[in-house]
This record gives sequence, structure tokens and C-alpha cells, in this order.
Amino acid sequence: MHRLSKRSVKSLVRSSTAARYRDVAAPISSTHFFYQSADADSKGRWYSVLTSGRCDVIESAKPFKSRNEPFLGCRFESTAAASDTSDSPSEKFEYQAEVSRLMDLIVNSLYSNKEVFLRELISNASDALDKLRFLGVTEPELLKDAVDLDIRIQTDKDNGIITITDSGIGMTRQELVDCLGTIAQSGTAKFLKALKDSKDAGADSNLIGQFGVGFYSAFLVSERVEVSTKSPKSDKQYVWVGEANSSTYTIREETDPAKQLPRGTRLTLYLKRDDKGYAHPERVEKLVKNYSQFVSFPIYTWQEKGFTKEVEVDEDPSEAKKEGEDETAEKKKKTKKVVEKYWDWELTNETQPIWLRSPKEVSKEDYNEFYKKTFNEYLEPLASSHFTTEGEVEFRSVLFVPSVSGMGKDDMINPKTKNIRLYVKRVFISDDFDGELFPRYLSFIKGVVDSNDLPLNVSREILQESRIVRIMRKRLVRKAFEMIQGIALSENRDDYEKFWENFGKHLKLGCIEDRENHKRIAPLLRFFSSQSENEMISLDEYVENMKPDQNDIYYIASDSVTSARNTPFLEKLLEKDLEVLFLVDPIDEVAVQNLKAFKEKNFVDISKEDLDLGDKNEDKEKEIKQEFGQTCDWIKKRLGDKVASVQISSRLSSSPCVLVSGKFGWSANMERLMKAQTVGDTSNLDFMRSRRVFEINPEHPIIRTLTEACRSTPDDEEALRAIDLLYDAALVSSGFTPENPAQLGGKIYEMMNFALAGKWGTVPEYQQQAIQQPHIPETVEAEIVEPGEAGGQK
Repeated sequence: MHRLSKRSVKSLVRSSTAARYRDVAAPISSTHFFYQSADADSKGRWYSVLTSGRCDVIESAKPFKSRNEPFLGCRFESTAAASDTSDSPSEKFEYQAEVSRLMDLIVNSLYSNKEVFLRELISNASDALDKLRFLGVTEPELLKDAVDLDIRIQTDKDNGIITITDSGIGMTRQELVDCLGTIAQSGTAKFLKALKDSKDAGADSNLIGQFGVGFYSAFLVSERVEVSTKSPKSDKQYVWVGEANSSTYTIREETDPAKQLPRGTRLTLYLKRDDKGYAHPERVEKLVKNYSQFVSFPIYTWQEKGFTKEVEVDEDPSEAKKEGEDETAEKKKKTKKVVEKYWDWELTNETQPIWLRSPKEVSKEDYNEFYKKTFNEYLEPLASSHFTTEGEVEFRSVLFVPSVSGMGKDDMINPKTKNIRLYVKRVFISDDFDGELFPRYLSFIKGVVDSNDLPLNVSREILQESRIVRIMRKRLVRKAFEMIQGIALSENRDDYEKFWENFGKHLKLGCIEDRENHKRIAPLLRFFSSQSENEMISLDEYVENMKPDQNDIYYIASDSVTSARNTPFLEKLLEKDLEVLFLVDPIDEVAVQNLKAFKEKNFVDISKEDLDLGDKNEDKEKEIKQEFGQTCDWIKKRLGDKVASVQISSRLSSSPCVLVSGKFGWSANMERLMKAQTVGDTSNLDFMRSRRVFEINPEHPIIRTLTEACRSTPDDEEALRAIDLLYDAALVSSGFTPENPAQLGGKIYEMMNFALAGKWGTVPEYQQQAIQQPHIPETVEAEIVEPGEAGGQK
């Protein structure tokens, strides 16, 4: 005899009181299942007929009468209390745990999504079938009943009832107490341990359950759960009944012949009021296809179907009179098409996943069809990879490179793209990952991953961080790069151009975030260049075209190819026929700076100071510095803090000057990008801007003229104003933004007026004086002439 706690007594009183009201039930509808066999050698087939009021027998099937015949009997589905009408005595037990707290955790905290209850229950049913199949090898008498190994799910949406039936191993009375009465004790884990301890058997990798709480996920949506089970090792069938808000459960023997099972388990879920939507056949079918589509046993769902047939239609007498048909003419009977509806079992899952098949047996069309169906795509993928990894971590995977970007070219911020579907033993776990399996920059890769030994949490929803996950991630990333490299080396160059157009920015982001894979990312990058303005080239092609004495990879960052082509920084390099990469995307410059080098060739920004083109002549440089050193100091004194220094340039040939960035400062392109993101904070900009270096071309006439002015009249106002205008012009031509565009415009207009004066007409003397001294106007005396003296006559 069991001693009950106060809580159990209260629950018993509540259940007894509720039972008095539940006993008064309205007439109920029923669902009948019949077993039919053509001969003794054929396997049994199951049929279900929805009737109301009583159980009818159709001609082609008869109800079971012996204990070994029936698999499913007459099952009432109207109310939660309808099936609790057995006359056999019930024994009451208490859970062997702190149930009130533990059940609350399972129902309210363990699972984040209610719909996983069906996944867990189907996984348990699959385990029961696997156990039977495994034990049947050594104990053939367990399979003496000719019943298919399958799972069948039927719903009653009117009453909110779901029935899940499997023809697996079933449970004895003691196993019911051990597995369902002790929360968190896994029958599957116990079975696997027994297999490992045995001498002649190993663990069956197809078994799914491992935590022992999957069954209780039924209480996420159910207020009451009934488990009717029959083990082939026992002559009796037992019924386990539990409620969501109760700390007790009951076990009784099934005495109703109509409900007898040959073997296996039938779960009946009486759904809560708010969750009765799960009892719709369409929703059940959707959940099975999403979570359990690749379970190794067939899953049948009870679905409404229909077929079209033609029926005769009575002719309207009024229409017959209007037509005035000839009595001798043969009358044609009118018909119409109607849809005849009926209910039948429908196979819902595919028992053979594509990734479990050998790659040699799968055609390209099969991969494309799987890709389109799984990820709801309409275009074929650019590439696919089907592989199996063994060793420390064992898993199978099929990966795809999409043809187009599904989330937009500029949206790389959110890594949760639901592109990788994770399966554990063919059961769908999740597609919501935050970089555990793939880094953010490869989030466009789509595919499935199936493993048998992943570290999941108890609810099998969260992938825990571990060494196994890190190894798996590394191998998946490597396979992804092999696919992309295959596209790049393909004979069809358009394929990679299409890939680069959609996912090029993702790889550039990888240069910033994944230093470990720089050697894999760098060969996949593409850029325009000074020798290829219309077609992008790879870094390998750039290195092949380098001059024998060229040691660096030169690049210039700008907002467009046109702007980069016309920059003054290119002048000397174009003369030497040195190729320069054009970085025209905002992310390009940061990506290249993170790469630092490619095949031992350093990346060099030609807009930075100390540019070495490999043609330095120290004697000539020393001579030039002595000649123009005074000029550089004079210009630096005039510009003040606007520049860090004034130097002789080795990169100019036709421009008089250029404004370059400091070695560790921002380039003009980077300054423009950072200025757009500072949100009003210009403190960093002021520091980086002070590192600009003003370089002059000693061969240019303007610089030579200013050198003469420096030597003769260094304080001449016109010469100093020319320096200011020269700096502003260099600021614009070098890609920087002038601080005062209006002031720069005024200087240009003034110089234009001065240059154009007297070119296309005679300029009055007072205008010339106004141009030369605009701030000190001079008074001109004029002789007054009388009007009468204008013609020389009075």
C-alpha cells in the first residue's frame, strides 16, 4: 500500500470530484480501425472508417476478435473521460521525483516551441520500432504478428484529440512504472547501455531518445495523456493515464477487447483548449514533414482526400421549352463534375534522406530537386557538395551555393538566416543558429547537417558550445570554400561573376572577421584595376602580371572606377606600366588592410606617404632636396597645421602637387566613409587629418615659379595666396573634402578674372586698377564739358 502526500490527496479529491461530472457525457463519435489480411503469408493492412453512433463493419474488413489479431480497436475521441470507463480496478502511484517542480520546468521552461511535442513523440515511437527490429534478430517470436513496422497519426479536430500509434516493442507494466513513472529515466538510454554491456552486440545508432523527458513534452499541449501499450513479452495490455496538473498517474489493465493491440503503443493526447489547433490534419502533416520527414520508418497520417466524378443533372423544364428541341432528336443527358471526399492513410515522410545515400547514386537533378523542395527555391544552385566526415566527429552533410542572394546584397548583419538545417539521427533539431556551424560571412551557404553525437541540451533545441562543434564548423567551412573554389575554376566564367555579384561582399567581410582562412578567401577576391577597368581580375592574375622587379601589390581606394582612374596618385605608376587595383566598394579598403599580404606580396596604398616604386636615386634626391628645401619650408610655414610636412614627390609627373595621407592615417576614401559615420564626433577626424603630407612636383612650372618667388619675395601676398589655392586644389584632386567650399570657389573666380582680363577686349584703366588693388579704389578726375560746346559751336 502506498502512502499519499497531502498534495496527492488533494489531487485525488479533485480528480474524483471532476470524474463525477465527466461521467455525464454526451453521445460520442468514434473512429474504428480494422485489420484485413488476404492470406496467412501477407502482412496486415490497417483501415480506418469514421462513423458515428456505433461500430459498423464493412464487407472487406472485419473487426478483431482474438487477442493476436487486433492492432487498433474502437477508440472514442469525444471527451477526455470517455476512455476512462473500464471496470478494471486502477492503482495509483506517485512519481519518483519532485514532480510539481520538475513537471513545471518541462512544460513551461524546457521547450521554447510547443510544436516540438510531435517530434519527441514520433522519435519515441521510432525508438520502439528500432528496438523491436533489433531484438527480433535474436528473438523471432517477437515478430510473430504480421504487422507492418510503421507509425500512424490520426486527429479529431472537433474534439481536439491526437492519436499516435506505433507497432513497436511496447511496454510491460513494470516498464511503464520505470519509464513513465520516473521522470528523466530514459528507456532508450537503458537499452543502449544493455547493448554495450552485452558481448555480441553494439549500440544501434538509429535510436534517438536519450534524455528521458521527451515523452513529457506531450503535456506542453495536452491536459491529459493516455498511453495504451502491449509488449510481445506479456499477455496483458496496460493503460497509463496522467494529467498535466497532477502529481500522480494511474496504470490499469486493458480489458476492452475492442481496444486490444497485438503489440506496440497508442498515445492519445487530449489537447488543451488553446492548443486544439494542433489537431488539424493539415497542421500535423506539416509538423511531420518539418521535423520527422526522414525518420527511418514510414509515418502515415489520416487525411481527407477526394476524387472527381461525373454525375447526371436533372434538366430544367423551362430551359427545355426555350430550346424547342425536336422530339425525334436524341436527347443528351447533362452531367457535372463533383468531388467525392473520403478519408484514408497517406504516407507523409520520406524514409531515405538524400544525404544517407552514396554520392555516386545521386544525380545532379536529384540534388537540385532536393534543394528547391527543402529551401523553397525556384533557381538551381550554383554548386553542391555531398560528403561524409569520419574520425573524431562523424556527420553527413549536403551543402549548396545559391544562385541569388536571398537576404539582399547589403544585409550581412543578421547571421540567423535559417539556411542550415541541423538533424540528429535524421530528426530535425533546428535551423536557428547564431554562428555555431557557419561564420557570419558564409551565412548564405544552404544545406543540411546530420550527426549522431552532437552535444545538445535536454530539449534538443540548442547546440552547445564544445570541441565537437568547433571541429564540425571547421570542416563545414572548408567544404564551403571548396565549393566556391570549384565555381571560380569552372570553365563557365559567368557562374563566378554571378556568384561574386551576389556574395562578393560576404567574402570581403570574411577578410575582416576570419584571419584563419585568409589563404582560402584571398584567391576568391575580385577587383577592377588600372589595366582592367571593365572586367574584374583575381589576385592571382595580378601577381602573374607583375613586373620582374615589382615587390608590392599597389592599390587605390575610391568611390568609383572613374575617380580612381583620374587620381594624380597614378601618374608615375602608369608611366612605369605598373598595375594598380581599384578598390571601389566601401568595404574593400578595410578588407585589403586586414589581408596585409598575398603570396608574400604586401599591399601598398599609393595614396600614403613614403611610396617606394623601386627607382630611388639617393644622389639625385639629395640634390633636389637641397634645391627645393627652402621652398618646402616656406610652403609649410604658410600652411601651418593643415599639413604634417611638405616633401618632394616621387609619384607625380604632370600635376604640380598632391596631398597624401600619413603612413598610419586615414586615406581620403576612408576619411570620407568615417566622416559619414561619426554622428557629429569629429575628434578622431581632427587627429587623423593632421597627418596629411603635402608633396610637390619639382618639375612642374608652377612649383618652379613659386621657388623663384620664395627666393626673391617670400612675403609677396600674391605668392602666398597662390600657395593657399594650390593646397585647396590638391585637396580636391586627392579626394579630400575642402573645409570651406565657398571660399575655394571665390579664390578660383578671382584667379579666373585676373587671368581672363584683357584677353577678349579692352579693359578700362579703372577696372585694371580695381583688379590690381581691389581694396583701395582710386578717384579719377574728369573735365566737365558744356552741352553747347560738344559740336565746337556756341
